[in-house]
Amino acid sequence: MSVVTCEELARRLGEEGLVLLDVRTAAEFAGAAGYPCDERRGHVPGARNVDVQELLGLDADGIRERIGAPAGAEVIAYCHSGGRSATAVELLRAAGYDARNFAGSWHEWSADPALPLEAGQADAAA
Repeated sequence: MSVVTCEELARRLGEEGLVLLDVRTAAEFAGAAGYPCDERRGHVPGARNVDVQELLGLDADGIRERIGAPAGAEVIAYCHSGGRSATAVELLRAAGYDARNFAGSWHEWSADPALPLEAGQADAAA
C-alpha cells in the first residue's frame, strides 16, 4: 500500500467510511503542545485522537475497541512527522484495518496555511 499524500488527504476529508486517526498526544491534538518547527497547532479536521502509546500492548480486539471502527475499515494515521503513525499503521493492519500512513503528517499539513485545522479547547482562546 502506498503512503498518503497531503493532496490526497485534503481531497478525502469528510469522506464516508474513512477514519482519520491522529496518533499524537492529547496535548498535541488539542494544539496545547507542539514542535517549534510548526507554525500552526491543532489537528486535521475530522480526526480522532488515540495516542499510539495506547495501542501498544493491545491485542487485535483491544485495538478495534479503542479505535471504534469495524475491522476492514480504511484508516489513515498521522502524527507529527510520520514515525509514530508508521508504528500505528502496523498495529492497525494486524488488527484487520486497511491502514495507511500520512507520512508528511502534521508537519507537512500545518505548513500550508490554505489547509484547514481544528484545535481543542486548550487552544480555542488563543
